[in-house]
Amino acid sequence: MTDDKLPVDPAQGGDRLPARHDPADPRALAFVHGRGALSLFEGSNEDDPDEIDLRAYLHILIKWRWLVVSIAAGITALALIQVLLTTPIYRASALMQIQNTRTNVVASDQGAVLGYDWNNQYQQTQLELLQSRSMSERVAKRVNLDRIAIDRLDAPGWMGRLLGLFRAKPAAPASATQTARDSKAMQNEAVGIFRGGLSVEPVKDTELVWVNFDSPVPAFSVQAVNAIAEEFVAANQDQYNSRSNFAGNYLEEQLAIAKAKLEESERKLIEYARTQGLTVTDDQGRTLAMNTLTSLSEALAQAKQARIRAEARWRSNATSTEQLTASAIGPLQQQRAVLMSQYQQKLATFKPDYPDMIQLRQQIDEIEKQIAIEQRRIGGSVRAEYEAALAEESTLSAQVEQLRSQAFTTSQNTVEYTILKRDVDTNRQLYDSLLQRSKEITATSAATVNNISIVDRAVAAAKFSPRPIRSLLLGGLIGLVLGVLIAFILEFLDDTLKTPQDVEQKLRLAVLGVVPRLKPGQAVATAAADAHSGFSEAYRSVRAALQFTTDHGVPRSLLVTSSGPGEGKSTAALALARNFARLGKRVLLIEADLRNPSLHRTLGLKTAAAGLSGLLSGAEAFANVLEPSGEDGLQVILAGPLPPNPAELLSGSKLVSMLTVATERFDQVIIDGPPVLGLADAPLLANTADGTVMLVNSGSTKIHSAQTSLKRLYAARARLVGALLSRYDAKTAGYGYGYGYGYSYDYGQGARDGKLKLAKG
Repeated sequence: MTDDKLPVDPAQGGDRLPARHDPADPRALAFVHGRGALSLFEGSNEDDPDEIDLRAYLHILIKWRWLVVSIAAGITALALIQVLLTTPIYRASALMQIQNTRTNVVASDQGAVLGYDWNNQYQQTQLELLQSRSMSERVAKRVNLDRIAIDRLDAPGWMGRLLGLFRAKPAAPASATQTARDSKAMQNEAVGIFRGGLSVEPVKDTELVWVNFDSPVPAFSVQAVNAIAEEFVAANQDQYNSRSNFAGNYLEEQLAIAKAKLEESERKLIEYARTQGLTVTDDQGRTLAMNTLTSLSEALAQAKQARIRAEARWRSNATSTEQLTASAIGPLQQQRAVLMSQYQQKLATFKPDYPDMIQLRQQIDEIEKQIAIEQRRIGGSVRAEYEAALAEESTLSAQVEQLRSQAFTTSQNTVEYTILKRDVDTNRQLYDSLLQRSKEITATSAATVNNISIVDRAVAAAKFSPRPIRSLLLGGLIGLVLGVLIAFILEFLDDTLKTPQDVEQKLRLAVLGVVPRLKPGQAVATAAADAHSGFSEAYRSVRAALQFTTDHGVPRSLLVTSSGPGEGKSTAALALARNFARLGKRVLLIEADLRNPSLHRTLGLKTAAAGLSGLLSGAEAFANVLEPSGEDGLQVILAGPLPPNPAELLSGSKLVSMLTVATERFDQVIIDGPPVLGLADAPLLANTADGTVMLVNSGSTKIHSAQTSLKRLYAARARLVGALLSRYDAKTAGYGYGYGYGYSYDYGQGARDGKLKLAKG
């Protein structure tokens, strides 16, 4: 990499200009070594914004522990006061059952549902009715509370009593109207008492409900909850009875109307049948003529069949089985068969002219004559039967034709009759159904059991509130949660650098050391004078850390600066100078804040007549501005008279010359610089010095201010060697941090023996 190109610090962004990374420039190594310690932890979990750091939250709680404890204690104390000042409330409870059915004691099905469908909506509806204003009004009328009871039950709490002291008492009623208003108001107050004290608790997966009532008087709680339960049962029964009565009255009205319609329709039907001369013989509206026509038609069909059979027998000379059975042909044929059999048998023995054969032949001929006579007689009867059937068919056919025209006329009149008959049937069915329903309601309304009942009445009331232990635990829990919430809010609203981790993560600077906060009342001079104090030990640690910032040790010229004024730059510069001087080095301390110098006050010196301002302006020589500090090996150059243009003095070549001469004559040059923000002085000094130390006040330096200061220093090509965290309180910050310097010197028996014993504090 050439001198023309500068490495960009990835942690600081592309707009920051770090020092030149030139291996040939020993001063540039300060930046490289200052970043080396941080490079060990880059990419660790602490840099992951998505990871929850429980230890960080714990540290926040430890830091704000007294705030959390104070808020929790305050809320708990308020809860205790509220418990002590709250009027005791007593609760009485009654157990009720709300069923989805009304049992009819006369019905065959004891579980019949009478108009209800059981679901959560039904139960919720009943519970809302139980807590309704109308129910409270009903109970209030039954209990009839007087003014004394109302005042006792509706006594205001301690806050109400306190506010009541500032309210004017109402005047006594002066008229009947005012008295009526007061009575109405008293009734409303009683209703409010019953509504306010009532609560219900349904038992899960059952039909049971706990009815609770809370009041300051135990006996009244018992009386009120029992009255509410009884009135709810009575109200439910009254509601059912009113519905039944309404249904009965409505059915009676509809029954009378249906009866009148039925009578009117029957009257119209009879009048129409009489006018048209209709004689209806069945429910289908068939008249007498239609029935006669039907009968004659059936008889005519039968006569036709008989005539056809008789004609067939007559035409074929056939004889029916009945006729043969009734005539003598059958026996004669049997006799002829017997004689013929005998004749044939004897013919084998005798000749035909034999007397016996002749006699048999004569008998056979006689029988055949009788058979012929009988057949002629039967043939005459078949003809007579045919003629009779033909005559009957003719007669019936004439009668059917006569009735057919009459029946056609009658059927036209039957259409209107059928319509009227249907209207009569409809009205009769409606009347019958209404009559049946009316009888059912009359029978079931008196024999139906209430579906809401009281299982257990309230016997005694128990104290319900206040509950001291519960209230205190709840108050403590609320206070603890509120305290933790406020602590986290304050912590996240606090945008200051508080811990070494904050410096490393927000500024990307290595922490050279952590200077603890002094105890209350302890002066800086006292702490610095005590070589065994944590303050002195911290700066010795910083001195040791500075020795490793470059490959050749501590930068020869070291600037101490900070973001803003009043952060302890002069104290830090003086402490570092003293520590280097105690190593036997020749140290020069320069008061370079030419706008508001304070180092001379820390050292107890008067303002120099010709200090750094005179040296940079060329009015004084280097040797003339050197002053002793009162300590061996340490000399100072004070600011001198304040110039009107400090930036112009610092931007000249005199500053570089002065530092060159100082580094040649002294082993270590410490510059007490001005703040960075708002001034051009600090960037000019940082560009010239071999190394720059950024002073950060724990809990005071803003993150944004520190980051802006670093941008300005990097833009001025400053060589930042690290940061110094001052005024750090590990207990307040919530970290048991390793910079606590927990070892102290123990001057015991070993000291009297001439030995210095180091003991763990």
